Amino acid sequence: MPLIERSEYVPPRLFGNCHMQTIYATCFRRVAFAFERERLELPDGDFLDLDWALTNSKHAVIVCHGLESSTEAPYMKGMARAFSSRGWDVLAVNFRSCSGVPNRLYRSYHSGNSDDIEAVVAHVERQGYETISVVGFSLGGNTVLKYAGEGRTLPAAVKCFAAVSVPCDLRAGAELMAEPSMLIYMEYFMISLRAKMRFKTQYLPPHLSLCDFDSMRTFREFDDAYTGPAHGFEDAEDYWACCNCRQFIPDIERPTLLINAADDPFLPFECFPLEEARESSTFHLEVPEKGGHVGFVPLNGSSEYWHETRVAEFVGVMSNK
Repeated sequence: MPLIERSEYVPPRLFGNCHMQTIYATCFRRVAFAFERERLELPDGDFLDLDWALTNSKHAVIVCHGLESSTEAPYMKGMARAFSSRGWDVLAVNFRSCSGVPNRLYRSYHSGNSDDIEAVVAHVERQGYETISVVGFSLGGNTVLKYAGEGRTLPAAVKCFAAVSVPCDLRAGAELMAEPSMLIYMEYFMISLRAKMRFKTQYLPPHLSLCDFDSMRTFREFDDAYTGPAHGFEDAEDYWACCNCRQFIPDIERPTLLINAADDPFLPFECFPLEEARESSTFHLEVPEKGGHVGFVPLNGSSEYWHETRVAEFVGVMSNK
């Protein structure tokens, strides 16, 4: 029954508000950490830009970012630094179009694109690592959990998974983000998505025009017009239904940790798979009362955030079993 009823995380006095946690960790945290870039060519003619941090280890961790983010995000560098300081090799993944270089195809990345995770895992496995673990944040966490539970034959070297601040129910998450109270967050993402679509004007099918994207204000509108059709789904509803990671959690067979803060402003109740955790022997769900969305600012002023310590410790233990 790996539902962790009581989390040890306690926020600093000034960080009890979920929006303070979310905004501070995203906009004001600074993490000095260097990567070395490699380009991985994909079978469909596209590519992924991968960022390595090597310590000459036999153990590797793959880290995946959230929506409209990249390996430059403080939470990505923070997690990479946490593992690197413990002697692990780290591979941080930039999803298609997220490395600062537009991808080559009309398609891009999305919440359920576990094929790209599989390609990265296979690439890391070819390097001869004894153990491989995979960590994902937000959208990347949904992709990682889907990969872990959708019935693929996983390499023996893949020992465990971890995910942080994950919208396990994509439809419910999108509806919450469309509410007026979430306008600032919604527009933050949509500005980036609309700008990225301007780079894709040369690939637009005949029935779409740039103004269609310039007028979009919600994930439903964007996923109906682009994400769904561009990636083989009928519309937003079909995309959300097929890629929703919650449906795959009961079939996760390898040790997995999900950390979702109870006060995460991006996550409605449907994004907390409580029953799935209670009924599983491998899926661990931890729900701190505070933490916001990929927040978890430490109490003691440490440069390592609470969720980074928690994930690194979990992965370290599970990889050695």
